[in-house]
Amino acid sequence: MSQQFNIDTVENAAATPETELPWAELGLKQNEYDDVVKVLGRRPTGAELAMYSVMWSEHCSYKSSKNHLRQFGEKVTEEMKKDLLVGIGENAGVTNLGDGWAVTFKIESHNSPSFVEPYQGAATGIGGIVRDIISMGARPVAVMDPLRFGAIDHPDTARVMHGAVAGIGGYGNSLGLPNIGGEMVFDPVYQGNPLVNALAVGVMRHEDIRLANASGKGNKVVLFGARTGGDGIGGASVLASESFDATKPSKRPAVQVGDPFAEKVLIECCLELFKASLVEGIQDLGAAGISCATSELASNGDGGMRVELTNVLLRDPTLTPGEILMSESQERMMAVVSPQNLEAFEAVMDKWAVEYSWLGEVTDTERLVITWDDEVIVDVDPRTVAHDGPVYDRPYARPDWQDALQADTFKASPAGVTLPSLGEELKDAVLELVASPNMCDKSWITNQFDRYVGGNTALASPDDAGVVRVDEETGMGVALATDANGRYAYLDPYHGSQLALAEAFRNVATTGAVPLAVSDCLNFGSPEDTDVMWQLAESIRGLSDACMELGIPVTGGNVSLYNQTGTTPIHPSPVVAVLGKFDDVARRTPSGWHSSADGQAIYLMGTTADELDGSEFANLRGHLGGLPPKVDLAAEKLLGDLLVNASRDGMIDAAHDLSEGGLAAGLVEMSLRYGVGARVALQDLCDRDGVDAFTALFSESQARAIVAVPRSEEVRFKDMTTARAFPVVRLGIVDASSDSLEVQGQFSATLEELRTAHEGTLPKYF
Repeated sequence: MSQQFNIDTVENAAATPETELPWAELGLKQNEYDDVVKVLGRRPTGAELAMYSVMWSEHCSYKSSKNHLRQFGEKVTEEMKKDLLVGIGENAGVTNLGDGWAVTFKIESHNSPSFVEPYQGAATGIGGIVRDIISMGARPVAVMDPLRFGAIDHPDTARVMHGAVAGIGGYGNSLGLPNIGGEMVFDPVYQGNPLVNALAVGVMRHEDIRLANASGKGNKVVLFGARTGGDGIGGASVLASESFDATKPSKRPAVQVGDPFAEKVLIECCLELFKASLVEGIQDLGAAGISCATSELASNGDGGMRVELTNVLLRDPTLTPGEILMSESQERMMAVVSPQNLEAFEAVMDKWAVEYSWLGEVTDTERLVITWDDEVIVDVDPRTVAHDGPVYDRPYARPDWQDALQADTFKASPAGVTLPSLGEELKDAVLELVASPNMCDKSWITNQFDRYVGGNTALASPDDAGVVRVDEETGMGVALATDANGRYAYLDPYHGSQLALAEAFRNVATTGAVPLAVSDCLNFGSPEDTDVMWQLAESIRGLSDACMELGIPVTGGNVSLYNQTGTTPIHPSPVVAVLGKFDDVARRTPSGWHSSADGQAIYLMGTTADELDGSEFANLRGHLGGLPPKVDLAAEKLLGDLLVNASRDGMIDAAHDLSEGGLAAGLVEMSLRYGVGARVALQDLCDRDGVDAFTALFSESQARAIVAVPRSEEVRFKDMTTARAFPVVRLGIVDASSDSLEVQGQFSATLEELRTAHEGTLPKYF
């Protein structure tokens, strides 16, 4: 049966409202439908229209961002490429770790599904990113979850947050993967468009790397894993590629349903296939389902593919061919298997009790042909579906309101006229800061995740970066951190995006790992809005320039657009993940001081300026304006080198980056990490940098870190920083006999006071 949309509707399009046309209902524009007709030389069948609609969607094709994303490949030096084994364009990038080991990691979004159905949306976000890692030939070893929700006291925030956190924990814990970190931000701008980003990391030997292509005439195409159902239909083309609008029908059917136990079996099954070299190419089924897997495998290969769709195992026998092609049912993989390996492949499937169906074979026709009961319903050049979709040079311009926004500085505003200055005022401000929704303790969330399953986690939240052991014999491992500040990026998308990268880079370096690679998830509003498109273009330009200066390449990532409700977009939120390498995770540096550190010297590395615009303190006063902190990538790189070398040489026993919340947040977090007090003084810092006590505590100047230095290492530490001309100032000492954080000459706060303020916020609301 050749499934064709109502021809009368198509031929009478001039008399039909565009939103009711079949291609419009699937997310295509009139010009895009016309392009499909031009490519095919005829009207598409219903199945072809379904394929093009999902594969040409914003979510799958990157049609609005592709021209800008090329900068990530163009601004790469040969030095940056030396450890890059697989770059942008595959399911995930792969980086060399040495000694035959490689690591693959990627971050993606599952924003819209998580708003519509928080539990399943977040759970399948974890499942999808894990399958990207599997498809590269790697064993997944950890996940992370950068999250952004609306106002903490809004009733709908509880609905979304409870569901999303439970979904992340339920799926990841069931897979046996430690959740080693992430972020949690509350802001009313995300009320209708929460951000649920998911990251996964996996490890493999070099020889185990797998790519997604279908080559070799006569090789067989197989679909294995869960059966195909009606969940997730249109998820990529409709749910993830449009703004929410109250006038549109419910999008609940477009949310996928996950089964983590099926995925756990799928992981082990795939790893056994890889070990025995039983597959020639493999592709996970995520966004766009079979449409994506068949077209991308065929397009990346050297021939074509012929598939019989009636062979697909279904959960719902009423599905039409177009729906089968579009379904985003989870826990499915597609592979290409040579004829001599068919029997061995089936034996592995039977061993793990995984269902499979042989769909067709690789051809030399350079066409993707899909049949239904032997009748052709799709006959296309796979490149036109997977790679040669529309590319838009969307107009963009710096918004008229940007100048006024940047001129509205915090200290010149009514919110910043009267600021805490001395003693108890500063203490009250510190307690308010550490109890604020964005700076408070997040253990209410992270305690729902298993951070140590598998026994290879060396550091996890609330440390600056998550650290996982890769090789038990040598102790080799990786560190990962994700960061973004939507307020910074709103004030200045170019520099705000660089600050996100700089913070993630710094977080990795504070643990002692050498930063190696970047993955990013670019969350923005509608690209059809010239203001938003300018923000996106500036963000990509900023990140690509910063990666080149820091010397670390982008290996892959995701662009998530249309994150807006009506005409109100989210703040530009480029979430940046940085991966670093340890020769031995036993040498990692924690982010707080232990009782054994009693008497160690506390140093602030870097300089402090009057930089409160976009800060957490300004946010607490309801102000957003001015310019974000200055970016100094040369200083960031030098600080990173110093932190890594100091960690390796045993010069520091604790390190914590300074970012949101400034020095005040850093000192509190380091003291509460293991419940050990400290005595510090601000006078030398204030005199050196020309700032007052309030600014010293709350400024969010970048390229800074706090370190705890053993007395025996102070001379070496100071010699090292002096030789590299990096500014440091001694603040005080770790005091294990004290139950307080004392800022001499200003205030003293007991650890119990700080802990009560810091830990009480999330339980109060949730």
